[in-house]
Amino acid sequence: MWLTGRRHGPPSAAPAHVASAMATAADDLARQSARWGTPTVVDGPSLLGERAALTGMNRNGATSVGGSARFVRAADGWIVLNLPRPSDVESLPALVGRSLDADDWPAIADGIASLTGTEIIEMAALLGIAAAVPGICSEPVHSPGQELHRGDRRRLLERPLVVDLTSLWAGPLAGGLLADAGARVVKVEGAGRPDGARRGTPEFFNLLNHAKECVEVDFSNTDDRAFLHRLLEAADLVLEGSRPRVMDQLGINPAELADAGVSWLSITAYGRTGDTALRIGFGDDTAVAGGLWLAGDPPNFVADAVADPIAGLAAAALGARLLASEQATVAEVPLARAAAWANAGVTAESKAARLHNDGDQWSIELEDERLPVQMPRHRPLPAQAKPVGSHNALLRAEFPTPH
Repeated sequence: MWLTGRRHGPPSAAPAHVASAMATAADDLARQSARWGTPTVVDGPSLLGERAALTGMNRNGATSVGGSARFVRAADGWIVLNLPRPSDVESLPALVGRSLDADDWPAIADGIASLTGTEIIEMAALLGIAAAVPGICSEPVHSPGQELHRGDRRRLLERPLVVDLTSLWAGPLAGGLLADAGARVVKVEGAGRPDGARRGTPEFFNLLNHAKECVEVDFSNTDDRAFLHRLLEAADLVLEGSRPRVMDQLGINPAELADAGVSWLSITAYGRTGDTALRIGFGDDTAVAGGLWLAGDPPNFVADAVADPIAGLAAAALGARLLASEQATVAEVPLARAAAWANAGVTAESKAARLHNDGDQWSIELEDERLPVQMPRHRPLPAQAKPVGSHNALLRAEFPTPH
């Protein structure tokens, strides 16, 4: 609630069902991780505010909490543009088909207003820009993830090996929670292209990645690619967050790995199959695509990149289940699908909750009591995450490639 609503307005009770979904996913994680390791017990709803707690960010209305996404009016309604990278902003003139200053938002907004949402989404996909039409992926689903392929039997080890190819928030959160359960997690980063979250708030990166071994791989180098294949073949579970063509270019086939006894879990924007597999997305825009936003003129965002912690926690629970299973499986938890799952429990009661301003403190009236609206909080800060490539020599010696 603290992170949802207008910048200078009251917090919103509308996302109450999201907190319930996070509590459900946290319970599932504890049950599944107990089947093979230490039960991982987390306060699911509090994960929604961890980044904001460490950065001091606050609710921001029609602009995302992190500041990179905003609602913009198209010819046929509102859309979301998410521009977290300098290259995204530089691509805006191409998006609207006009020669203009990339910082001239009034002119850009005017150009967007002349296009339909469908036209913008199609062009954004070609340019690699994250954009979403509200609710385009919001059909109710019964689970945040789904199975894509069943492979062969897999071994069950006392300490499973998880290879984490993900970056930013959702995937690293899932890998970190599996490490808390006792898995050995190896974080793979590209040479010269480390996890972009390393450039963000150090404490938040440490929170997600502190328990992982770190290896750097030059994807253009034949020996490094052979090492990566050997590492994946030795894994019990692979976490991955790239568009399918990235794995295709590396000669990595998740179904073939599953047939060899390695489970694979994708945490992408819109899934591995269909036309939407080509689209990129981040936590704010995919959440809106999945139905999580506050109606208004303009609409408002729900929490901070909310699809990221939802998908990350749900993926950790599913990953823990895969590690307990004798059946190797390819599965996925797309961010937009996870948001739609969390949105499925919306009720009229949650939207009608009464708020009170008690001076410096907002409170919400629930039955016969008032409860304070809590500021975001985070788990205890752990040790620092390892630098890029810290375990290069160790892992290459442990998983040598044949010559």
